[in-house]
Amino acid sequence: MRQIFARRFLSGSALLVVTCLGVGGMIAGPLTARAETTAQPAAEGFSLKDVDSFSGAYLAARTANADRDFPLAVELYGKALGFAPHDTELQESLMLSHFMAGNFAEGVKLARELRKDAAVERITVLARGLEAIRTKDYKEAEKILAYKGPNDLDRLTNALLVAWARMGSGRGKEALAQIDALKGPGWYGIFKNYNAGVMAAAMGDTAKARSYLSSVITDREGGATAPDTFLRSVMALATLEAKAGNKQKALDALAAGDEMISNYAPFKALQEKIEKGETPPQAITTAQQGAASVLFSIGGALNRQGAQDTVALYLQLSRALDPTSADMLIMLGGIAEANKQTEQAISYYQQVAQDSPMRRISELQLGLALAETGKTAESREHLKGLIASDPSDIRSYLAYGSVLSDAKDYAEMADNYDKAVAVIGPTPAKSNWSVFFQRGIAYERLKKWDQAEPNFRKALELNPDQPQVLNYLGYSWVDMNRNLQEGLEMIKKAVELKPDDGYIVDSLGWAYFRLGRFDDAVNELERAVQLKAGDATINDHLGDAYWRVGRQLEAIYQWRQALAFKPEADQEPKIREKLENGLPELPPGPGAADAVKPTPPASTEPPAADPEKKT
Repeated sequence: MRQIFARRFLSGSALLVVTCLGVGGMIAGPLTARAETTAQPAAEGFSLKDVDSFSGAYLAARTANADRDFPLAVELYGKALGFAPHDTELQESLMLSHFMAGNFAEGVKLARELRKDAAVERITVLARGLEAIRTKDYKEAEKILAYKGPNDLDRLTNALLVAWARMGSGRGKEALAQIDALKGPGWYGIFKNYNAGVMAAAMGDTAKARSYLSSVITDREGGATAPDTFLRSVMALATLEAKAGNKQKALDALAAGDEMISNYAPFKALQEKIEKGETPPQAITTAQQGAASVLFSIGGALNRQGAQDTVALYLQLSRALDPTSADMLIMLGGIAEANKQTEQAISYYQQVAQDSPMRRISELQLGLALAETGKTAESREHLKGLIASDPSDIRSYLAYGSVLSDAKDYAEMADNYDKAVAVIGPTPAKSNWSVFFQRGIAYERLKKWDQAEPNFRKALELNPDQPQVLNYLGYSWVDMNRNLQEGLEMIKKAVELKPDDGYIVDSLGWAYFRLGRFDDAVNELERAVQLKAGDATINDHLGDAYWRVGRQLEAIYQWRQALAFKPEADQEPKIREKLENGLPELPPGPGAADAVKPTPPASTEPPAADPEKKT
């Protein structure tokens, strides 16, 4: 049975419809060809010279796809086609690999050859239509992109691309009328208004552009559906007003955007330019850039866990028409990081223009990516430089703090967040909760609880339903035998807010263990192991709980599992001691569980703060 990536892409065309309605999403895996064949990992020292058969090339290509190494997949599928030049599935996979690797011209050649192949029709139509727009063959683009199918997302995408083709051919008024007349579900609104707004601006019709873009900024529901399109609309309107000499209106547009998504670095960068009297250029002035923005907008709306391949495909197609788009490069960098392709991510971040309002975001992400590659010293210097260049940018402190946390430099981490709190001043915003949370972690790790606790409390004051803070403070109290009931209730609330977070469920189970409620501990810790498989600490905790309820063989198995999962160095001898001798007998009476000092909970090491994550 054929199950190639194109099928998942076609399913992904309906994803936006589902997610916009809040129903859920789909899981899109990496590029694959024949699902029934199991790809094997390439041997260490693998070389293309080692591939001398169809099966070798094909299986290696599958592995490259699974690893999302698309340049290598291109070479391997090409080699496989040398053995089977008429294999349609291989041609499909090679085309897709070309697009995913950013080789648009090569992918389009195959798209032309496969234009009658129903399995990849959606992709070949898009690619051929975009190529026609790229080469300014607008009449051909309209012909290719004409769509009469039932899929709402495909209809929207093609209609907007056709509108940009008409604008490119000098029929801008007709293009705007077409967008206005486009009927569809409610979530069409933000995409229609944004494209019509930037199209009108490119045509020089300031009044219409202002009307369309203002509609986006007041569309809070649409902004939540497609935040990247919302952000682009805010910046487009601010730029439009600045160009028209309306400085205050431009600043008002940015302020309205900040109400929706606060502390967004490009807003600040654009604001500084406008306040200096500079007139920033519009990001979209041509049909090619407009068509690219359609694919970026759709990709941005789809950008969530499980859809990275679909998003990356849209972005690579967009990149072919507008290769310098800053937010597109940053989003591609984020996807590369998620795929553990950190060097590729760094390359994308470095391509963002120095004068772009998005440059600071790319610099922040670059600093974090450097740390991921093991260049910790370079990362620290880079991020310290960003703080020095703009001490008021709180996101810089969060980025630097996350690197310090990973390096376990808690003294420097505490000092970093002390400086951030000083910048925030006496009236912190709700969005500043993470600064106080991270400062609390730094002081807790330094064993300065009297300084840690007020920061956790402040974080909760700013964001009362933040599960990570509830979990951290609640467990800390239980572990110190303080505020036991309040601490347990905090952890329970954290579990209610994030019931599928294995670390938080582990905290609840471990709190029960510390309180001597061993049966309850087993129930929660068994669930935590299922939610977060392969975590040494959680398995260790479950082993302790099993031992206390008399399930000693199962306890030994869990401790062995914990060793296999490579625990922290200071925990390994403790686990081996338990394998040798079990847990000591509990003394009679309350507080019996405190007779042995257990392993700290997995959940007391929270995920590092993401300085650019939009919440």
